[in-house]
Amino acid sequence: MSTIPTRRPRAEELHNAHWRRSSYSGGANDCVEIADLGAYAAVRDSKALDLSPVILSSSALGNLLDYYTDGESCIG
Repeated sequence: MSTIPTRRPRAEELHNAHWRRSSYSGGANDCVEIADLGAYAAVRDSKALDLSPVILSSSALGNLLDYYTDGESCIG
């Protein structure tokens, strides 16, 4: 088994990614979409598909989601 980490994908390589919309998104197309890329995940705004998605490690995305689902907020 290789210990070399998977290379972080580039935004321009995501044309075949399977995007899922958040179940919490509103009805006015104000959606966050996530693509599972294995060791990484891409996050994008469905209103701004011309912008590059944010690509995070799957563990970083999990930590971010845990932070916000625990009721924390960085906006004071």
